[in-house]
Amino acid sequence: MTPPTLMNRTRVLAAAFLLLAAAAAAQTDTVASPRIRPKAHRSLASSSDDGAIQPDVDVVDAPTAGVLDYRGYSSRSRFYSKGGILEYLSFGVYPGVNIGASASVDGLIGDEKHVRLREPAAQVKYRFFEGDEVLPALAVGYDGQGYRYNTGDKRYNERQRGFYVAATKEVGVPGFQIHPSFNISDFNSNAIFGALPLTLNIRDKAELLVEWDNIANWSDSRLNVGLRAFLTQNFQVDFAVRALGAGGDYTDGSPKGSERIVQLKYSDSF
Repeated sequence: MTPPTLMNRTRVLAAAFLLLAAAAAAQTDTVASPRIRPKAHRSLASSSDDGAIQPDVDVVDAPTAGVLDYRGYSSRSRFYSKGGILEYLSFGVYPGVNIGASASVDGLIGDEKHVRLREPAAQVKYRFFEGDEVLPALAVGYDGQGYRYNTGDKRYNERQRGFYVAATKEVGVPGFQIHPSFNISDFNSNAIFGALPLTLNIRDKAELLVEWDNIANWSDSRLNVGLRAFLTQNFQVDFAVRALGAGGDYTDGSPKGSERIVQLKYSDSF
């Protein structure tokens, strides 16, 4: 083989290699919803420098299709009415799979005379489709945590979400996402409820939260609104009002009125 021929073939092989590398990079970078796909693995030294925030795994009450990264973890503390605190712990045990647990204590903060620890609950979520240019990310899960405990009936007035299917898709302007979901909280009745949350991320500094939850009939549905502030890439604070404009009473006589909550969440990875 003459030297010019060898040189030409070498140039062809080099060009082909560069084209394949560019195609692979383009395929890797094509993401319909970058905050839903898991972030690439990186060392702890570099993770503190890239400024990436954790994906939204929930809005106010309703879930999204987002999950913690593999080997990720989060701790979330919700402070609710009458001095109560609800604590969540979640772990990314496998790519796309999260498990967690929660427990609430009524009357822990303030001057409430009766402090009660409520039965712990479990959560699990599996994101089985990451989404593309057309279709949303999809996840299925179970959440056993309810709200506003009814001591007379020994159950929550706002039932647990139970089994659910959630979707997440960025639409319209960058940072604006919808997270519709359906859930069955009581398998004895098999009643299907819906939720329609919306979020608007503002330069990864803050996020507006709006959700219409527990949709089955108008009187039992809830409108929740809030603001999420990203203080660091790992720590965020939520200020929200639940059941905005709700009226009437539950079966135990407690009012269905609105409730102000504050949530603190820390996320990181092992």
